[in-house]
Amino acid sequence: MNKDQVKGRVNEAKGKAKELAGKVTGKASTEVKGKAEQVAGRTQAAYGDTKEDMKKSRNPR
Repeated sequence: MNKDQVKGRVNEAKGKAKELAGKVTGKASTEVKGKAEQVAGRTQAAYGDTKEDMKKSRNPR
């Protein structure tokens, strides 16, 4: 795993927690921020996955 994969998944988890906190407290803005953070995390993780796939395709074992 590379740092983008790790950071992306961490951000995705933080976003999920933030979304849940927004739902529990009834704060729509917190919920929306959480959803946005999840999307950003998924995007970063996907970028990291792609980097890892490219690295593996250049150096097959």
